[in-house]
Amino acid sequence: MSGDDCPVGIIGGSGLYDIPDIEIVSRVKVDTPYGEPSDEYMLGRLQGIDVAFLSRHGPGHSITAPGVNFRANVYGFKALGVQGLIGVSAVGSMREELHPMNIVIPDQVIDLTKSRESTFFIDNPAVHVSMADPTCNSLNDALYQSATSVGATVQLGGTYICIEGPAFSTRAESKLYRSWDVDVIGMTMATEAKLCREAEMCYSSLALVTDYDVWREGSQDVTLDMIIEYVQKNSETAKKILKEVILKMPDLSRCACRESLVPAVATAPESVPDVTRNRLSVLLKKYLPHKG
Repeated sequence: MSGDDCPVGIIGGSGLYDIPDIEIVSRVKVDTPYGEPSDEYMLGRLQGIDVAFLSRHGPGHSITAPGVNFRANVYGFKALGVQGLIGVSAVGSMREELHPMNIVIPDQVIDLTKSRESTFFIDNPAVHVSMADPTCNSLNDALYQSATSVGATVQLGGTYICIEGPAFSTRAESKLYRSWDVDVIGMTMATEAKLCREAEMCYSSLALVTDYDVWREGSQDVTLDMIIEYVQKNSETAKKILKEVILKMPDLSRCACRESLVPAVATAPESVPDVTRNRLSVLLKKYLPHKG
């Protein structure tokens, strides 16, 4: 599997590839210029449609959000030819009407992470992608239609505030974020969205609500046990949604996300060193032909 021949990639919990009727074809280790991805990629097929899976937090959830090698993960999907990536994650609700077991498909994000590498392009070439709309409208719509078709309670659109982690919010922080009119809180979406935009892959988030963070009076404070409990409860619905969206994946080949670097590369091609050109060929081959 290489080139643009894999319509969809899914990153999330290690059990997401256990979707009814999907055939797991192989496990693949992908080498990247940014180190090792979180795990091997599971390559599967559903009614003739190729799909790639990756456990974001590694085997047995052994990596916390700040320790995830987001660059390697996204680069690996790109190297496998993935066109659109769906990030599945647990989130806290920042609104009274968004209950645990609800699902949100965010279309905006606020990035409060502090110490992650969230770009492939630190030095030459200089690349500045637009993040005005950080997720893919076509993929968002496909996820929403799939979620409603399986009977999920789902909200299309909303703002995801992305914190560093691995600690959860203080009460003061949670109340501050609420005042910013956000919808959900988590630790992964912003970094994945930025890197997917730089990799010219469509990106969408399937955010599974598990708790009310710590802002809501009378509710139990968010705990790891609570999150795991609700993720397990929501996993079957999530798998049904993913099966539907794999089968109904829109044609993303002409999506604007797939050409996000066209106006973004500021450095003249002749000024990019050959070693960089070759190292980043998976990302830049359309703009900086491989040499040597």
